[in-house]
Amino acid sequence: MKKLLLLWLLLPLLASAQSITRVNPTNWWVGMKDPHVQLLVYGPRAGSLTYTVNYPGVTLTKASTTENPNYAFLDLTIGPEAKPGQVALVGRGGRRTVTQKWELRARDNRPKGQGVTQADLIYLAMPDRFANGDPKNDKFSDLADPNADRANPFYRHGGDLAGAAQRLNYLKDLGVTAVWFTPVIENNQPLTNEGGAMRSAYHGYGFTDHYTVDRRLGGNEAYRNFVQNAHNLGLKVVQDAVYNHVGINHWLVKDLPSKDWLHQWPTYTNTSYRQQPITDPHAAQIDRLVTTDGWFVPFLPDLNQQNPYVANFLIQHALWSVEMFGVDAWRIDTYMYNDQPFMNRCNAALLAEYPNIHIFGESSVTSIVDQAYYVRNKIDFPFKSNQPGGLDFVLENAMLAGLKEVGTPAATGWDGGAQKVYQALAQDAVYQDPTRLVTFIDNHDHNRFLSEVGEDVDRFKMGLTWLLTTRGIPSIYYGTEILMKNFKDPSDAEVRRDFPGGFPGDKENKFTAAGRTTAENDAFNFVRTLANYRKTHPALSSGQLMQYLPENGLYVYFRYDATGTVLVATNTTDKPAALPTARFTERMSGFTKAQNVLTGESVADLSTLQLPAKTAVVLELGK
Repeated sequence: MKKLLLLWLLLPLLASAQSITRVNPTNWWVGMKDPHVQLLVYGPRAGSLTYTVNYPGVTLTKASTTENPNYAFLDLTIGPEAKPGQVALVGRGGRRTVTQKWELRARDNRPKGQGVTQADLIYLAMPDRFANGDPKNDKFSDLADPNADRANPFYRHGGDLAGAAQRLNYLKDLGVTAVWFTPVIENNQPLTNEGGAMRSAYHGYGFTDHYTVDRRLGGNEAYRNFVQNAHNLGLKVVQDAVYNHVGINHWLVKDLPSKDWLHQWPTYTNTSYRQQPITDPHAAQIDRLVTTDGWFVPFLPDLNQQNPYVANFLIQHALWSVEMFGVDAWRIDTYMYNDQPFMNRCNAALLAEYPNIHIFGESSVTSIVDQAYYVRNKIDFPFKSNQPGGLDFVLENAMLAGLKEVGTPAATGWDGGAQKVYQALAQDAVYQDPTRLVTFIDNHDHNRFLSEVGEDVDRFKMGLTWLLTTRGIPSIYYGTEILMKNFKDPSDAEVRRDFPGGFPGDKENKFTAAGRTTAENDAFNFVRTLANYRKTHPALSSGQLMQYLPENGLYVYFRYDATGTVLVATNTTDKPAALPTARFTERMSGFTKAQNVLTGESVADLSTLQLPAKTAVVLELGK
């Protein structure tokens, strides 16, 4: 009797001694181009089990373990004869047998991996701050940050994917063709105070479970629905990826598969945030190492992508995300801090499966050489990146610096005003294809554009004209079109305020013309006119760029192809100017008239153009 009682008491312990609680990826598909997938299997002593798979067309080719007995890594080959269904992963240890079901799915025909090009206009939004479609998912008491309060800039505000889906027609009307959200993956992170600065995870860059879309945004199904709704309206979706780090609360960090899953240092070491040691041929190795392997911040553990299991985990999640949700392009956070051979491998895997997908990373650098290093380039670097595109920080810096001098004597100087923009574009020869760079003029980490130019609407319009007419794939930050403003001081939250009208109880609804002021409607209509024009005119969306050296504060460039020619003439001075066009015969020969794209006015005489002060004029040339 005592033995039976003891056995009965031990049964719960025996049952939990060997079990499987997670398998990542959570599922896979038959018919993928690469037939291989590596399963991360997790549970108490899961690594001590001996595994078998008995499913037609699926072969277990290798089982591996790490120093943590709770993990096993199973390499599977999915043969062409495999059918969708439930694959049984069977683990045996002693007298115990554990069976875990794992799903193989059929691939669907939904659009996915369509890519973005110069023909697109990307709209960047932070879902928590954009629109709230379901107040029931604003907060959950069992999450590390259970608060939601719009009066607190560091708390969650309740924006979600359902709310964003309800505003897709607004974006389409504006001329947007692609939506990029800051990450939607679960961020079960606590609100912390780091040296007097509040740190919150509403922005999405601290993943805690790669295979779960944050339930405060609506979860996995809401994301699938959002992408499908966007595609139904002809809009694409860009997913924001983070490879460099995870959140401190990530389930993998709480029970590391191995010590080298993360970059480990004798004492905590932060990255220097310095770009130069990577491309500097004279740099010390320790400086390079600190840049790439130092942690971004203490609460974002730095992943070691030279660990092959880490690399496989991240690459497979990228492929899974495109296939599961149908996203079209891939923006990569903190690109320059990643292991670059790993990045090439990950990029290659995505492009092999989805040849049209566009990949563009964030490398916040200040020089052309450093920016070119992280994309396909023509420079003789020891390492050659295969990234198709990147965020064009150099052009952003040039545009902002030039715009700040508009209307001042510096605008007509040797290196002043639009000269800065000209000089940035003049170095495009270092890139294999500069048209695949994503251009922008502000974002969620920078001061709002309107504030950067001193709330000067003329400079504001000039900058947006450059953004929407020069080479590259333009990206606009949410609210720019309605004159949202602010500086990052005292916190990033100041440039991430809620979109007015996106939340229940808002007194103003800026999603409608009736809810906007006269000035806001003027800005909105300005963006809409130019954005919709470029959608239907290949000269702007895919044509060549020819620019002329700025003279006396006047900057002229052309976008052109076989279907048409568009002239952009900018007067960066504070006085009206007459612009003789004889200098531009190379591009204007044969044209006798024009139409002002922004005003609709006709221009009958092209010999001399009249340019108002602090204005960029966009002319479609005609014969």
